[in-house]
Amino acid sequence: NGTADLHLAYLASGLKAVDEVIVTPNTFVATTNMLLAVGAKLIFCDIRLDTYNIDEQKIADLITEKTKAIVAVHFSGQAVGMDKLWSLAKQYNLLVIEDAAHALGASYQGVKIGNTKSDLACFSFHPIKSITTGEGGAVTTNSEELYKKLKLLRSHGVAKDDKGFNVMVDLGYNYRITDMQCALGSSQLKRLDEFIAKRQELANLYLKELGDCDKIILPTVLQDNLSAHHLFVILIKEINKRDDLAKHLLANGIGVNYHYPPVYSHPYYREHGYGETICPKADYYFANCLTLPLHTKLTDEDVKFIADKIKEFFI
Repeated sequence: NGTADLHLAYLASGLKAVDEVIVTPNTFVATTNMLLAVGAKLIFCDIRLDTYNIDEQKIADLITEKTKAIVAVHFSGQAVGMDKLWSLAKQYNLLVIEDAAHALGASYQGVKIGNTKSDLACFSFHPIKSITTGEGGAVTTNSEELYKKLKLLRSHGVAKDDKGFNVMVDLGYNYRITDMQCALGSSQLKRLDEFIAKRQELANLYLKELGDCDKIILPTVLQDNLSAHHLFVILIKEINKRDDLAKHLLANGIGVNYHYPPVYSHPYYREHGYGETICPKADYYFANCLTLPLHTKLTDEDVKFIADKIKEFFI
């Protein structure tokens, strides 16, 4: 699964207890949980309020002699400004690992996410993602060394010796996706561009239908990106109105969600060393964000109905 491939990526990168890793607080906890699993220390960098991604301009101030890696989470399927991260990585000799669980099928500057200058990119094939294998994940890399390390660690750390015997040479795991899951994923992969195009169409319709509603802030899609549009998140301008709007939409049969509470706000993280962490923009974002329905079975009429109900609430 996607969590397993994050774990493998961090292990293959050699992250350990003395290492600091810079990461966004606006992500599902799998991103950071697996960093804790390898013993790394999390350094949270605040977010941008246009894309809700990590603020690339704030990363440099957080780099210390202990910093080993930057984890870029492509929230909602829109790529982080990777040029800045790659530049910092080169300057400070850091690893760049992409959590692309939302971003399969997305592009950055015309290049597909997962085939860029980063050391590793991690994908999820959970049923709600761009394509699914029922459950599953994958890691991509252009490094032969990391590729071999990943293959070893996903299969118990067992390799063949000079005599052809299976011998364990590292502490690995059973993180192998099944052949049946791969068959499903391979058939889904052929339709990936179709799925992304449908999501883009629906996202653009949301932008059109909600463009005249001055009570909310719509997500920004940057010019150099092709977003996978895994999520469509709005911000409610008026403080303390988000939950009332959510109740209004739910009462009209419209499912909503909240992506994500800042990682450091979860009870476990507060109790294990991150209780004093504050990222003002991430906190503001979560207090006012609302995730609207977005999936390939949604119709234009559905989107217009949802938009009408949002505008109705503010009348």
